[in-house]
Amino acid sequence: MTREERVESLVDFLKHEKEGYKAVQEPMNYEGKRRLLRSLMNVRWPGEAAEGFLEMQDELLRDELKERGIVSIGEIPVIRDVYSCKEIRNPERISLWRGDITRIAADAIVNAANSQLLGCFVPCHGCIDNAIHSAAGIQLRNECARLMEAQGHEEPTGKAKITKGYNLPAKYVLHTVGPIVGREVTEKQKEELKSCYLSCLKLAEKKELKSVAFCCISTGEFHFPNKLAAQIAVDTVDRYLSTSSIERVVFNVFKEEDQNIYKKLFQ
Repeated sequence: MTREERVESLVDFLKHEKEGYKAVQEPMNYEGKRRLLRSLMNVRWPGEAAEGFLEMQDELLRDELKERGIVSIGEIPVIRDVYSCKEIRNPERISLWRGDITRIAADAIVNAANSQLLGCFVPCHGCIDNAIHSAAGIQLRNECARLMEAQGHEEPTGKAKITKGYNLPAKYVLHTVGPIVGREVTEKQKEELKSCYLSCLKLAEKKELKSVAFCCISTGEFHFPNKLAAQIAVDTVDRYLSTSSIERVVFNVFKEEDQNIYKKLFQ
């Protein structure tokens, strides 16, 4: 089965889950078909899939990951070897890497989640929550749904949950809900963002994980100022590492703006 045939079959699986989807017209080109598949996965409510779906989905996602390229922790230099780091306590255990977080083979990557903790339901949205769920597969949303059902209420800001990574190269995903900023950042929101980093690190250490890759929590859709968010992230993580068994923390950025902010902090 070719990749295009696999995508067509997966779309057919999902279209049969809801009566209304049968009227959806499929694009003629591969890119359009793949985008439709991602859209259907994004809007899909948690639940078991038809027999054969997961095996076919996993084959597709793993092929795509291989094509994008897996980045091991060992390939990412520590900041001690790149920047002056005069005010950083643990420069030999911190890294900065710009790129797609779904390629990093860390023990865990961090997802900036919403309070539902079910992932982004907006088709092909550009947020990291959508990217991580799309690359991991529908199993991730299903596990998140089980966690939330057991919890019985929405996830509080500043806390963290852990799930498997499924089709990601990371073994686990740490989900944390950052503060949503209005006109100005409050002291409470600063503490909540700090708590996001601490909660993830404590949970990772509890699970005996050795490497964690953080995204820029709350700086996207939640509008936390990028520079202040980076300052809080670096200070919180650096202080924590001084008494921690975690061996490596990667600050993962996607935009050049964020990369430059972190570079200045390390220089």
